[in-house]
Amino acid sequence: MIKVVIFDFDGTLADTFDIIVGITNRLSVEFGYKPARKDEIPDIQKLSPLQVINQSGISIFKIPFLLRRIRLEFQKELEDVKLFLGIKDVLLELKHQGYKLGIITSNSQENVEFVLQKYDLLLFEFMFSKITLLGKHRVLRKYIKSQNISPEEIIYVGDETRDINSAKKAKTKVIGVTWGFHSRESLSEYQPDVLIDKPQELIAAINNFSS
Repeated sequence: MIKVVIFDFDGTLADTFDIIVGITNRLSVEFGYKPARKDEIPDIQKLSPLQVINQSGISIFKIPFLLRRIRLEFQKELEDVKLFLGIKDVLLELKHQGYKLGIITSNSQENVEFVLQKYDLLLFEFMFSKITLLGKHRVLRKYIKSQNISPEEIIYVGDETRDINSAKKAKTKVIGVTWGFHSRESLSEYQPDVLIDKPQELIAAINNFSS
């Protein structure tokens, strides 16, 4: 039975794609990589994080510094960040049904808390913020060990292929959502337990694992 629902933030709860693309394009000269043209976006959304890095031409050693700068620049645009339509009602209902809710994000905790407070959604019982492209499974495993619970009691919800990979490595269930960064086609290849297209489908998808 599922007891804990853990969400990614960017692209899953919050519609931050255009903001992040704008920031990364502005930083392209400083960090030495090719900015993304608008017509390239659909193809980029089919790539894994490592493929995006390879295609951009940025040095792998610059990635941690770039991610920190994106966090800082993101902070300047927090007022423009919006949650996906329907997400607030879904979160409130899941909380009402008794699920424990958490967030694992590459964004900063301060940024995420600002947005959640703006929408009066300070209902998450824990949040882990870590600058990483590939290591969310380590955070999941750490949480599982610290709470002394079974991976089968957790479901992870994310919009990227790396979210699916991380959940599988941590042996938790995973729901892929198609309204974020990666395309339905890309997510399908990584075989999440469930793949959904609308926030309103989350409640039924999660409850199906608990029935």
